[in-house]
Amino acid sequence: MVGLITRTQLKAALPRLVPTILDLYKKDQEIAFLATCSLHNLLNASLLSETGPPMLDFEDLTLTLSTLLPVVSINNDSKDQSDFSIGLKMYNEVQRCFLTVGLVYPDDLFLFLVNKCRVKEEPLTFGGLCVLKHLLPRLFEAWHSKIPLLVEAVKSLLEEPSLGVRKALSELIVVMASHCYLVGSSGELFIEYLVRHCALTDNNRGDLDILNKRVEMKIRAVTPGELRTVCEKGLLLVTITIPEMEHVLWPFLLRMIIPRSYTGAVATVCRCISELWRHRSYGNDMLSECKTHPDIPTAEELLARLVVLLHDPLAREQLPTQILTVLCLLAPLFPKNVNLFWQDEIPKMKAYVSDTEDLKQDPSCQDTWDDMIINFLAESLDFIQDADWVMSLGNVFAKHYELYTSDDEHAALLHRCLGILLQKVNDRAYVSDKIDLMYKKANIAIPTNRLGLAKAMGLVAASHLDTVLEKLKDILDNVGQSIFQRIMALFSDSFRTEDSDDIHAALALMYGYAAKYAPSTVIEARINALVGTNMLSRLLNVHHPRAKQAVITAIDLLGSAVINAAETGAPFPLKRRDVLLDYILTLMGRDDNDGFADYNELLRTQAIAISACTTLVSVEPKLTVETRNHVLKATLGFFAVPNDPVDVVNPLIENLITLLCAILLTSGEDGRSRAELLLLMLRQIDQFISSPIEYQRKRGCLAVHEMLLKFRVICVSGHCALGCQGSCAHNKQIDRIVFGNFSKLPSAFVLPSREALCLGDRVIVYLPRCADVNSEVRKISAEILDQLFSISLSLPRPAGSLISSEDIELSYSALSSLEDVIAILRNDTSIDPSEVFNRIVSSLCILLTKDELVATLHGCSVALNDKIKQSAEGAIQAIVEFVSRRGRELSEFDISRTTQSLISATVHASDKHLRVETLGAISSLAENTSPSTVFDEVLATAGKDIVSKDISRLRGGWPMQDAFYAFSQHMVLSVTFLEHVMSALSQTPIVKGDAYRVEDSQVDNNIENGNLQAAIFALTAFFRGGGKIGKRAAEQNYASVLSELTLQLGSCHSLANSGQQEPLRNLLTAFQAFCECVGDLEMGKILARDGELSENERWINLIGDIAGCISIKRPKEVQNICLVLTKSLDRPLKYQREAAAAALSEFVRYSGGLGSCLEQMVEVLCRHVSDESSTVRRLCLRGLVQIPSIHILKYTSQVLGVILALLDDSDESVQLTAVSCLLMILESSPDDAVEPILLNLSVRLRNLQASMNVKMRANSFAAFGALSSYGIGALKDAFVEQVHAALPCLVLHLHDEDAGVRLACRNTLKRVFPSMEIEGLLALLNTQSFLSDHRSDYEDFLRDIAKQFIQHLPSRVDTYMAATVQAFDAPWPAIQANAIYFSSSILSLSDNHHILAIYHAQVFGMLVGDLSRSPDAIVRATCSSALGLLLKSSNTLSWRAVSPDRSDSTSRNHDLESTQNQQIQTET
Repeated sequence: MVGLITRTQLKAALPRLVPTILDLYKKDQEIAFLATCSLHNLLNASLLSETGPPMLDFEDLTLTLSTLLPVVSINNDSKDQSDFSIGLKMYNEVQRCFLTVGLVYPDDLFLFLVNKCRVKEEPLTFGGLCVLKHLLPRLFEAWHSKIPLLVEAVKSLLEEPSLGVRKALSELIVVMASHCYLVGSSGELFIEYLVRHCALTDNNRGDLDILNKRVEMKIRAVTPGELRTVCEKGLLLVTITIPEMEHVLWPFLLRMIIPRSYTGAVATVCRCISELWRHRSYGNDMLSECKTHPDIPTAEELLARLVVLLHDPLAREQLPTQILTVLCLLAPLFPKNVNLFWQDEIPKMKAYVSDTEDLKQDPSCQDTWDDMIINFLAESLDFIQDADWVMSLGNVFAKHYELYTSDDEHAALLHRCLGILLQKVNDRAYVSDKIDLMYKKANIAIPTNRLGLAKAMGLVAASHLDTVLEKLKDILDNVGQSIFQRIMALFSDSFRTEDSDDIHAALALMYGYAAKYAPSTVIEARINALVGTNMLSRLLNVHHPRAKQAVITAIDLLGSAVINAAETGAPFPLKRRDVLLDYILTLMGRDDNDGFADYNELLRTQAIAISACTTLVSVEPKLTVETRNHVLKATLGFFAVPNDPVDVVNPLIENLITLLCAILLTSGEDGRSRAELLLLMLRQIDQFISSPIEYQRKRGCLAVHEMLLKFRVICVSGHCALGCQGSCAHNKQIDRIVFGNFSKLPSAFVLPSREALCLGDRVIVYLPRCADVNSEVRKISAEILDQLFSISLSLPRPAGSLISSEDIELSYSALSSLEDVIAILRNDTSIDPSEVFNRIVSSLCILLTKDELVATLHGCSVALNDKIKQSAEGAIQAIVEFVSRRGRELSEFDISRTTQSLISATVHASDKHLRVETLGAISSLAENTSPSTVFDEVLATAGKDIVSKDISRLRGGWPMQDAFYAFSQHMVLSVTFLEHVMSALSQTPIVKGDAYRVEDSQVDNNIENGNLQAAIFALTAFFRGGGKIGKRAAEQNYASVLSELTLQLGSCHSLANSGQQEPLRNLLTAFQAFCECVGDLEMGKILARDGELSENERWINLIGDIAGCISIKRPKEVQNICLVLTKSLDRPLKYQREAAAAALSEFVRYSGGLGSCLEQMVEVLCRHVSDESSTVRRLCLRGLVQIPSIHILKYTSQVLGVILALLDDSDESVQLTAVSCLLMILESSPDDAVEPILLNLSVRLRNLQASMNVKMRANSFAAFGALSSYGIGALKDAFVEQVHAALPCLVLHLHDEDAGVRLACRNTLKRVFPSMEIEGLLALLNTQSFLSDHRSDYEDFLRDIAKQFIQHLPSRVDTYMAATVQAFDAPWPAIQANAIYFSSSILSLSDNHHILAIYHAQVFGMLVGDLSRSPDAIVRATCSSALGLLLKSSNTLSWRAVSPDRSDSTSRNHDLESTQNQQIQTET
């Protein structure tokens, strides 16, 4: 717009336009940018017009310029690139505005800007400096005369605290240098200003005390790093591009190397010096010029400073390289001898630090570099060979302590530099003085400083050992003795502890490094003095972790010194070595009172301690067993340390592994003892090998692998303990120490045997790791197995061992295959782990000897329960493979132990899948070895579980039940297992008193140990979980299973009778499961109905019902069942024989078509009628009489003989059964079978007719009547005699208290009276008195039959009377009454004087006595009526006869009866 209006219009509008534009700067940045562009156009139009003079005076522009100046410093913190671009454009527009003004009013503008720079307002100062920097090259000619004024203005700003101002000022100085404004002292001042800011760091602004000031405008913050970068670039730019600055920079830059405040700028300064040297314009005069400036540092000062500053190999700006370059350039300043050495050595050192990335990967690079620096300095001093110069350098080192803070690592290196220098000095007073200074300047509270001091003392001790030891002793004696320390200790325990810790730590380190660096020939006495007295123990009272680390390191150094002495040919034992080990183990423990020990520091302490232990166990004398075990116990637990922080834990584990290897290599007298030690250590590591934590498994495997490598080296390969091969100092020492006592023995004795390695136990520990989820663990574990078998194959074989060459070749082939697998694992991590594992297992199958295989199988329990599921599955797979391929080699004992291990693994398996897999392994063992042995162990374990556990509440189910399921579902084992369980049941005794053949004192413990229950549970599981396979096996063994279950019913019912109901319930459950399995539902209903009824007859009837059900439902199985049961009758257990007899007695009924089997059954039944069990006897008899009718005639005689024998049985129930069976058999028995024993039967039946048992009396009377059918022909008379003998009893029991007895007697009389051939008796059978049950009718019958006896059988009356009188003592009142009335009836009707003389008085007296004394009413009533009969009788002779004593009469009657019985038996 300004270009379109006239000059006059523009001039008139300026007073309004300028303020308007300036007001726009209060808006946002975009509007301010537009305002600046407009202002620039306005200034161009008003000041640089070609048509006239400027329209605005400079005074008119002052406000505008003052407004624009702060705009320069505006910074937008937004990260938006567009906003940043607008800010930069606005900055450029502002500079163009100032340039426009400067072109018109240069002097005025210069003064304006200089004045603004001197104002103590940061935005104005910053803006002024920026504008000056921008305009100086453009207005150089106009401002040339203003140079002094500009220089003074810049000088006045050198102390400005603002970093932003300093940055702008540094940029302005560089611009001034480019225009040669920097000359003389002012130039050096400005160069020093740049150097000072090159020394700034991000975390430390040097000596700057910069306060954050709040300004009105938003000023962009400048960091120390940005300011440093600007100064570094500016200084390099000045050095490289402005030749005129060379005279200012050289040799002034050398002065910049020494000051402490410029330490951070040394890299840049050295680079500038190198650039000056490269671009030098006056050759070697540069060095000569140095000598003409007295304020330039001397060569000693430069070397002392630069060598120490070499410390950090990773320092920024490649500081070590820059310093080494400068040293090489300045070599002519130093003694001439060193120049050539530096020309050769410095390039090597530069090469080491050239690749910083590699150095960062090396944790030991700092120590290596420090050692290189010290060696560099030591060799340089050797080349210099100027004692005065060296001592002068030492003085400089002493002065340079002021250049470094105590916490600066450079101070530690300075100690070492001074120490190596003092090593080269022979002046003892000088050395002593510098040692004192060194100790005073050292801050031993700083660990790095303390370590540097200790190393320095060690370096000095290499030449001045006694001087150093004197100093150390003096320090030790004065610990805590200063006045200040005593006063502070009174007020603060922490001060006393920390101060004491620092001093003791420093002293310990100094003693240690003194021993390390001192000559080996002179340290023995010093070390013995230190260890043998209490000097060292005084250093152990430390608490801080760093102090502990220092003391432990000192002890480590003492041990290293002993080892170094041995290597140099001056060996000596370390006295009290075990005490030192105890010190270390104590120091590495956690101190409960130590409140400032963090976890990381504790781990570092422990890592250092383990390293020290490694050193001490490697020196003489050898470890004692107690010390070795103490060390192992204290250190092995570190395998469980958490993995973080990795940088601290990894060294700890590496040191631990090294320690274990050292213990292995330095302990033991020969190979055998080392093998024992190896196994001891490996077994202690096993807990980590099988840990669920991955890093623990990896550490354990690494340790084992390293130990095996070392063991192989020392015991097999002929290496020394430290890994050297051939002739070496170590070998000589070991040969002398270890094998001194075995030099004359054969190697087979010195070396371990293969058996000593216990390969079987080791293999099962590491084999699961070959299937680990971690690929590194898999690889290492495979290498472990390879090492184990490589060692074993390298060892001598026992004398007399029979190993064929084929076996040896096969073993080496398997080992080669294993090594191929390892090679694959190393090169190809993508290979299928399962394939690798299979190949490993295949190799092991060949490599393991028989004994090792057995040990592997015996110890498999832990492996099968490995915390890593994949590993556990691999172990199971391996066991199955071992058993499948080599199971035939196992003995019964081996199989039993292996089964126990597998069962243990099953019990402890928490994962259902793993349990199933383990059961599969058990099945495989049974299939490939001896099934019965495996089954026995499973059943035994199940029995123990039943007794000791509540198996119904086991978490995850009962493992043994799962085992039963597995066997029942196995195609091969199901039948075998079922048969085995049946066999186990058949061989299981039950309880006390079960068999009469067993003494009551002998009590079996099979119920207590659960064997019976285990077998029953096994059957239940088999029938319920076997599926189709189990059902097929059950059907196949139906007869044996049913028979055994039936027999066990008897056993369990016996237990139920003794109060143990549980076995019966379990058996019924198993029986029900069997029924369900085979589909016998009807039998299941019978069991459900009557199974738990424990009464004797009820469970026997239950078995009979089952037998009947089977006979109907499965007739084809009857013969097989009967064959099993016939054999079972010979078992020793009573209740099982009873069950067998019960079943057989029922099966006999259905044996019509069994043929020879029936004959065998009859034979067995007849044999067992003499069984000790009454139940067996009667059941066998019952079975005999149930022989089918088509076969009974064949066995009638045999059966009758059995009945005859059992009629005399001692057990009443057997007698009753015999009488009952006699009744049954007589219905179909032929005459020729009965006739031979007719009379014997009659006699035995008569004996039973007086039984108290009602059924016995009834059946015996009935059987006697049945015998009457056979009392014909030749036997008629003899049988009639038996009838006469039995007739009184029949008559008396005709009115028995029991109706059944009355009926039997009535029927028997009907059958025997015809044989007596007396019509009168036959007539009585139809009378009312005979048929009636009334008492009066019966008495009428007695009178009637008495008449018949007197009339037709007078000769028998005496016998009848004797039997009747004997019945007076019968146990039944009714029979007594019957006898009284019957005898009275005979006496009242008889006219036989003989009869009356014998019995009348006796009967009469008894009637009188019983009438008054009998407690039974029927007896008293009958006595009364009987007396009436006697009194009415006209035949009585009682008045004329002398009544004999009743007791005598009764005795005579008894004698008479006995005589008669004996006569009858003689006749028969």
